[in-house]
Amino acid sequence: MTSLPNLLRLLAVILCLAVAMPIASPAFAVQPDEVLEDPVLENRARELSKGLRCVVCQNESIDESHADLARELRLVVRERLVAGDSDQQVLDYLVARYGEFVLLKPRTDGWNIILWLSGPALFLLALGVGVAYVRGRSTAAAPTEAGLSEDEAARLKEILKDS
Repeated sequence: MTSLPNLLRLLAVILCLAVAMPIASPAFAVQPDEVLEDPVLENRARELSKGLRCVVCQNESIDESHADLARELRLVVRERLVAGDSDQQVLDYLVARYGEFVLLKPRTDGWNIILWLSGPALFLLALGVGVAYVRGRSTAAAPTEAGLSEDEAARLKEILKDS
């Protein structure tokens, strides 16, 4: 027979799990009326949706976003797939319509290669400047300190005697 404290602990654990389960599970925003009957096409649509940015939420895929525009984009992806477009054709269609911003992982060709390479290039430039600065400081002559003049030494002795 279980005692009352053990029963309360068990109920507390069950309550915590019940509250935590929706938080821990991935939240997909795909509505039941959006799901395609063909499981192969639906899987392709889900994979494409994971790589497309919700232009309203900006850092969420359209598969996870609850925004109206994300729903419209999910429907467009499914319509294009049902029409017989390949995955690349669907992506090209959306990029032509919304720009490359709609891709969660931008392409690395054309002008984008400058953006992709500028980060590492600037890092190497900063590293070179830092190394040159440190080497320059290590070979620099140490500053020399001039001693106190006789007048300054006498004044210092007076100050120290008074305090």
